Formats: sequence, structure tokens, C-alpha cells
Amino acid sequence: MDLFTILAEQKIKKAYEDGEFDHLSGFGKPLNLDDDSSVPEELRMAHRIMKNAGFSTEENALRQEMLQIEDLIRDCEDQLEKEGLKKDLNEKLLKFNGLMSKKRIKTNSSVFKNYEHKIEKKLL
Repeated sequence: MDLFTILAEQKIKKAYEDGEFDHLSGFGKPLNLDDDSSVPEELRMAHRIMKNAGFSTEENALRQEMLQIEDLIRDCEDQLEKEGLKKDLNEKLLKFNGLMSKKRIKTNSSVFKNYEHKIEKKLL
């Protein structure tokens, strides 16, 4: 650590010991870590809607990766490489289904799959 970091830590520790932080607004209340400051401004509304609907960014990332792998499998001519891609796709699918089952959403139902394909066609 550099000198300024050490000095700052000492001042914070002394202020805490002297009770200077005891009467701050929000003292003892949990922090609101549900902010979207890391999301670009033009995507915040969509991000909030998806978050309220129960979708996380991890799920979306997995969906995108699965779609990319499916495209690669479709275009792949090397059988050995295709088998590796299928293995990767199965691993991602298992992880995705695990995430969805935690939320009690059945992704293997035919109704869900049919609806999912209709939405994908409209979005693509």
C-alpha cells in the first residue's frame, strides 16, 4: 500500500472509533445494491424489465452462447470439431436448465419450447 492509502485508512478507522459515522442517514440499514449504474443508459429500461420478469444477465449470456454454438455446429464441416461443439452446447444447456430450475421454470416442456422458438423467430 502507498502512503496515502495508509493515511486514509487510519483516518477512517479513527473517525469510526470516535463515532462520527453513527448518525449518518441510512446507518444500520442494508445497502441498495440493485442499481443499474453499470448498464448503459439506453439499455436500462430493457434490463429492468427483464430483471423484473425473472431473467438474469447470466441466463441471457448463456442463451447467446448457446445460439452461437448452434450456429457453429450448423456451419461446421469437421466431425471431430462438431462433436466438441455439441459437448460444449450440452454443458451450457445443463447449466441453463439448472439456473431455470432454481427459479422453478420448466424449460423442457413442449409449450415453453414452442413459445421460445416463436419469440426467437420474431427477434431474429
